[in-house]
Amino acid sequence: MVDLTHRKHSVGQSAYHLVWKPKYNVRVFENPWCNQVCEKAIKQAANIHNIQIYELRVMPDHIHVFAEIPPNMTVSKALQLLKGASAREFFRKCTGWKAFFTHNGTRKPSLWSPGKFFRSVGSVTADVIENYIKNSQDSWNFDYLEKQTHLNTY
Repeated sequence: MVDLTHRKHSVGQSAYHLVWKPKYNVRVFENPWCNQVCEKAIKQAANIHNIQIYELRVMPDHIHVFAEIPPNMTVSKALQLLKGASAREFFRKCTGWKAFFTHNGTRKPSLWSPGKFFRSVGSVTADVIENYIKNSQDSWNFDYLEKQTHLNTY
């Protein structure tokens, strides 16, 4: 379970399920070597940019990541960093795919489709938040959410 992160001036959670795929929907990661290169590159990029990966799965034709991003980073920026670093490393080590992903030889190769899926992932449901807002008092107290969080984990 992802807990709330306490920082100097904030408390919160920025956990997301991220999914993206290679261009042309190619099953490029069926090859175990390419799969390992991509997984390692994503983990390295995440580490450099302070993105905490809870779960990562490189599927033959898409990527699943469950991660927490820093509060000052947008989801688009996180995806840009993960996709960009992994593509650079992929083409550096899996050179056989470079020509396939290069458009008419006129540009740099592009591994990833521009599309993406993202969804915030929390430990409380939308119903809990809605109920909290409807029934909140004039106080700065999030104990209600914490109690609901622990009730929902069983």
